[in-house]
Amino acid sequence: MRKILLSVVTLFCLLKAPAQSGYSIRLHLKPYTGGKVYLGYYYGKIRALADSALLDANSDGVFNGKERLPGGVYFVVSPGRNVLFELVLDSLQHFSISADTTDLPGSVVFTGSPDNVVFQTYTRYTTTKGKEITAGQKELAAAHTKADSARIREKLVKANTEIQDYRQALAVKYPNSLLATLFRLLKEPVVPPAARQPGGKYDSLFAYHFFKDHYWDGVSFSDERLSRTPVFEPRLDKYFHDLVPPEADSIEREADRMLLEARVSKAMFQYLLVYFVQKYVNPEYMGQDAVFVHLFEKYINTGQAEFFTEKYRKFLDNRAYSLMANLIGQPAANLEMVDTGGKARNLYDVSAPFIVICFWDPTCSHCKEIVPKVDSIFQAKWKQEGVKLYGVMVDGGNEAWVQFIKDHNLTDWLHVYETREHQEAGEKAGQPNYRQLYDVYQTPILYLLDKDKHIIAKKLSYQQIDEVINLKMRQNKSN
Repeated sequence: MRKILLSVVTLFCLLKAPAQSGYSIRLHLKPYTGGKVYLGYYYGKIRALADSALLDANSDGVFNGKERLPGGVYFVVSPGRNVLFELVLDSLQHFSISADTTDLPGSVVFTGSPDNVVFQTYTRYTTTKGKEITAGQKELAAAHTKADSARIREKLVKANTEIQDYRQALAVKYPNSLLATLFRLLKEPVVPPAARQPGGKYDSLFAYHFFKDHYWDGVSFSDERLSRTPVFEPRLDKYFHDLVPPEADSIEREADRMLLEARVSKAMFQYLLVYFVQKYVNPEYMGQDAVFVHLFEKYINTGQAEFFTEKYRKFLDNRAYSLMANLIGQPAANLEMVDTGGKARNLYDVSAPFIVICFWDPTCSHCKEIVPKVDSIFQAKWKQEGVKLYGVMVDGGNEAWVQFIKDHNLTDWLHVYETREHQEAGEKAGQPNYRQLYDVYQTPILYLLDKDKHIIAKKLSYQQIDEVINLKMRQNKSN
């Protein structure tokens, strides 16, 4: 049974009001006398402080400022830094609040803020219904017969429908309010029953496309108030995790669409661009770093992201130029290396249907654990399949490197490293080094290349690399 109880985080503003300058929120918070209280706000999943007020001996204080606060969900924080209750700020920013903090949220009274008064009415209603549903769920879990289960489920469905109808009535009455937008944001699309789907039967592909196409119905990506609620970002997370195909080009199309709509609001454009950059600069899935490169080239490097700090912008520049050189499907950069005997063993001189590159450090504890396991699967399987293993020593020193190779009998690898002379010559010429070209800032790191030196996979475990090799070999046989 889908949870239907909205918490206070779905606060809203319902009524239009004449423009006001600045904000002034008077407080009476018993039993606090003295000490600071704080006005906080949500920004995606972050909670931050907007203002503070000093309470006097009569428990009175005021939040005020000359500039209006951005609309969204806010909360009052006690002197002990505990969240006491939440409120909404939008068109009305001059009102008062009275509360007995020993009886929250029931004792909270808003004066001069009709939107928060309506909110309280709504939350009281949903709290009551929520208790009914919780009791019904417990009753359902203890039901002994199918008839009892059916009866209880019907009761739960009825309670859920009543809440949905209540929300819908408010959304119709105040169509341009934040409340209506949040209700549309929280409402899950209802896929038509099987009889109304193509051919009169359930079609999973139709259901998926219908759900995805209607996921954002009624939600405007130019409404900056959404960025100051804790419900919008989880909605974004679900959309990109569950509904958007994981391929980079699919994600890029969706991100571009949202950013295009958000352009009319500088604040919302900034929020969304920061969200996408942080999500894909170090992505969850291999290959999605191409999304970050796309964002960098289209928005950041074209002067549309002045809001990033100089330090963070430098980080993004370095990440982008590192990732551009090793995107999935692109040719790998040549590695001009020498072996343990000083003989040139450049990557592009290696001929094999598959090449595994292992960047490692003989003094790295994780490498000490993983590299022998890489050798085991190489000796037992990969070598017979024609795979060449190109091992690059990135740190640790030649003595430790050669000793580790000897101690663990790492035979049949192409063991290589970059000479100091080659490194210095590259630096003098202003050329990127292999660490930048392969984004090697930790060890061990594995890459998988095809016979033409195109990158098939990167930064996977040796077990995952083996799975990719198996898949590619099956594909090659079937072609």
